[in-house]
Amino acid sequence: MAEARAAAALADLRAAAALVHAQVAPTPQHPWPLLRERSGLQLWVKHENHTPVGAFKLRGGIVYFDRLLARGPRPSGVVAATRGNHGQSIALAARTHGLRSTIVVPHGNSREKNAAMRALGATLVEHGNDFQAAREHAQALAERHGWHAVPSFHDDLVAGVASYALELFDAVPRLDAVLVPIGLGSGACGLIAARDALQLDTEIIGVVSDGAPAYALSLAAGRAIAHEVTTQLADGMACRVPDEAALQILQRGLSQVVQVSDGEIAAAMRLLFECTHQVAEGAGAAALAAATKLPRLRGRRVAVILSGGNVDREVFARVLQEG
Repeated sequence: MAEARAAAALADLRAAAALVHAQVAPTPQHPWPLLRERSGLQLWVKHENHTPVGAFKLRGGIVYFDRLLARGPRPSGVVAATRGNHGQSIALAARTHGLRSTIVVPHGNSREKNAAMRALGATLVEHGNDFQAAREHAQALAERHGWHAVPSFHDDLVAGVASYALELFDAVPRLDAVLVPIGLGSGACGLIAARDALQLDTEIIGVVSDGAPAYALSLAAGRAIAHEVTTQLADGMACRVPDEAALQILQRGLSQVVQVSDGEIAAAMRLLFECTHQVAEGAGAAALAAATKLPRLRGRRVAVILSGGNVDREVFARVLQEG
């Protein structure tokens, strides 16, 4: 029975991956020699910074919109909340299907992510001081205008995101552990879904910012716990209120949650640039930051998810100069 369930789950994930790969080429996973030497890890980097929007979220939007339009009538418009990468995914998928998109971001959001969403045809609305406030305003706009509210966490988003996990597991067999940043959880849940469908024993380690510890606190307590966000660098992980559905999957599927500081993330951003000349945003470097502080990973086959490279120029310049 368990094998039949895994086979059915894998078939669904492969079908979602086919939708993704019809529009987006698989991203590479590189075993950078200098990064291995400097980190002391037998390490692969999964380069989700190489997608057309510079982040893994693109994959979820493709599958979500395909299934949304297959299920029912076309909405008059769509609306979503974001700190940037999810919004780019939704804006691009909406434009592909000829739909109007409105994206809500908090005040003070990344200037360059905002510009990218506008370039993809989205109407940008600034509201509130954090992601949760933007999320609540997006829902209010959906109700007021009759638009479809695209959630930030959904099974179809996870199915699309899981395509990067299938690529990684297919390309690098016998991984002992994969470290993945947690914002609202779709990236980590996609990894868990692919790992379980492939019936692997790879350990999935979640990474959160210590300036956005809601998921770490919630997983430790076994219930959702909201917590204020103070991180200045890891905007892609700046979650104040965990998603209940994501929390249940993470509770079952993660082996550990590691908290990293803005200083540790900045050091990982510098390390990635020095060793690979890749640009990582704060959330994108968080998995490497966590991997380098876990001595038990030495000598094991480890992958880290570089989830995105969308960092504002002045922020990245400051990070490099601080080193």
